[in-house]
Amino acid sequence: MQADAGRAAGGTREGPVPQPEQPLTRRVWGTEVVLVLALSLGASAVSALISFIGALTKPGGLKDQAANLNSSAAPGRPWLDLAWQLFGISAALVPVALVAHFLLREGSGLRALGFDGTRPWSDLGRGTLVAAGIGSAGLAFYLAANASGFNLTVVPESLPEVWWKYPVLILSAVQNSVLEEVLVVGYLLRRLGQLGWTPMAALVASSVLRGSYHLYQGVGGFIGNVVMGVVFVLLYRKWGRVGPLVVAHALLDIGAFVGYAVLAGKVGWLPTL
Repeated sequence: MQADAGRAAGGTREGPVPQPEQPLTRRVWGTEVVLVLALSLGASAVSALISFIGALTKPGGLKDQAANLNSSAAPGRPWLDLAWQLFGISAALVPVALVAHFLLREGSGLRALGFDGTRPWSDLGRGTLVAAGIGSAGLAFYLAANASGFNLTVVPESLPEVWWKYPVLILSAVQNSVLEEVLVVGYLLRRLGQLGWTPMAALVASSVLRGSYHLYQGVGGFIGNVVMGVVFVLLYRKWGRVGPLVVAHALLDIGAFVGYAVLAGKVGWLPTL
């Protein structure tokens, strides 16, 4: 009789029967966006701002200071260093898995953002063209910003000369591209649209966010990445896929990381400290 009464009340011996999830609301989406960004690139933006203020208030010019991107986590201990490098790369992708989980609850997943394997050659071709166009312009802008004192000297890598150096640099570049393009373009634009933001407001938010977490590089890093953000949002809206953007970003970062490792100290036009 007690068991029957429990079932009649909507429960079992193991506890209450789970009720259907409530429809997602704007408040839920807004909270979700804040939490995802607070765990990832939003926190990076705050960190970059603090770092930039520190650089501005430090004696000397910005170009006489370094912004280090890929450095040793355990100098003199290559295997421990490798473990830390791989851990850092893996941990940085957790927010992407979280976003994928949230999208799966809607019945879509990352394919809704165009991050899947359905158009590999198209994504590769478009991404390569975008990287070629942005890469040369971006390098010229960085050199000009650094020479004029608006930017720190960016040191893309300072890893030791070990066998895993270049594979780790490539993995780091891919991690950056997946994290940024999935979150800052695909996910953020989707959620802001669901929250009722206008296309222009969403474009500005995405682009300024991209620039803000690059502010540790200086004013040039901020402006250059805001412009890149605008271009990437427009391309995403045209193609409906972040796949080409991930490819483009990965190629840009691979070129920066590996190129610096090969050319630093060997050519006069590349700033070093």
